[in-house]
Amino acid sequence: MNKEILTNERLGEQYIRVVHPSGLTILLCPMPDFATTYALFGTNYGSVDNCFKTDPQAEFTKLPDGIAHFLEHKLFESEDGDAFSLFAETGASANAYTSFDKTCYLFSCTDAFIPSLKALLTFVQAPYFTQQTVEKEQGIIGQEIRMYEDSPGWQVTFQLLEALYHDNPVKVDIAGTVESIAQIDADLLYRCYHTFYNLSNMVLSIAGKFDPDEALAVIEENLKPAEPKPIFFPPYTEPTEPVTSFAQREMDVSMPLFQLGFKIPPEEEPAAFLRQQYELEMLHELLAGTTSSFYEEMLRRGIINVNFCSEVFAGRGFLTSMFGGESEDPAALQQALLARIQEVREKGLDPADFQCAKNAMYGRMVRGLNDVENVATAMLNARMSGVELFDTVEIAASVTLEDVERRLCQLTPDVMALSVIRPRSRG
Repeated sequence: MNKEILTNERLGEQYIRVVHPSGLTILLCPMPDFATTYALFGTNYGSVDNCFKTDPQAEFTKLPDGIAHFLEHKLFESEDGDAFSLFAETGASANAYTSFDKTCYLFSCTDAFIPSLKALLTFVQAPYFTQQTVEKEQGIIGQEIRMYEDSPGWQVTFQLLEALYHDNPVKVDIAGTVESIAQIDADLLYRCYHTFYNLSNMVLSIAGKFDPDEALAVIEENLKPAEPKPIFFPPYTEPTEPVTSFAQREMDVSMPLFQLGFKIPPEEEPAAFLRQQYELEMLHELLAGTTSSFYEEMLRRGIINVNFCSEVFAGRGFLTSMFGGESEDPAALQQALLARIQEVREKGLDPADFQCAKNAMYGRMVRGLNDVENVATAMLNARMSGVELFDTVEIAASVTLEDVERRLCQLTPDVMALSVIRPRSRG
């Protein structure tokens, strides 16, 4: 196995990267002063990966929306029971999640790390699907989908994504729809599993109290290698402009919810894309963060409340600058934010404020290195984004005031949409 020690002199930190002959990337960060260990086994497969082929000459296969999430649920089942029973024997806490661009299986433990690691490697590499269990799961996930359909906070976000994106599958709920998951069968699950759960498409990340040599020995013993499988995705060009600039619906809320978003083309090169996100996060803080004059004015005028927040919503192939919360007059907030952006575009950002925002981001990243769960997750996320953990810190440290000011040109009315959930009409 190709074993490297990755170090960062600025931080005085290091971790181990191993590329297994199977193609699996293994990231190990021993933290002996901590009591817990956290491990994630993830694949570069999320809800946006809904069309693929493995042979360049073949036709693309269009997948039902929600199949990555469905597969995550089903993988916990085996012919002998479910994976949670394996972790019940070790005392570890296990879970999993599917996002737009990845699926991860994880556990946290204070003892019995080795048997817990064996359990993780065992169930993720042992798919077991039957048509009977698939049909049972369709009913369970259907209930989950309906629950989210009744969640105003969830719906205001996806309503915004539907308003912004024409073709990008990010506009579709991660769990899919009741209609789309009805198209899933056992054969299709196996095909997706053997395509996307190929070890060359996966990352295993571990941080905390453990012996890396012992962990590597267990990993070597429990991997089921397969030949690396190339995956091809269809090219698509997402139009610059939104589908619509405004979308609203009524639900059972006491005050209108809103999400305001700017649709931004993501940089193609991984490090440049990450830098773009950091620059926008700093810009958000300077434009409308809780210490900004804009935030204080909007609070004073009653246009927003303390639930107002912003997010750089980004992943493989998409990037949206989002501002959301509760407001009796979302349109007034929209106009005020556009005016604030124009003001900053004309006058520039305050250098001292920029340095504070940059220091705050850098400080959060450094503090995160003292958290076992954060380190394991950050190593995996960075690797799946095409960089390494220490690259993320260095990229953030290199952002300049001029970099952030240049991002203002991407927050324009022609790429913006407003999503509103209003209280139901009475009478």
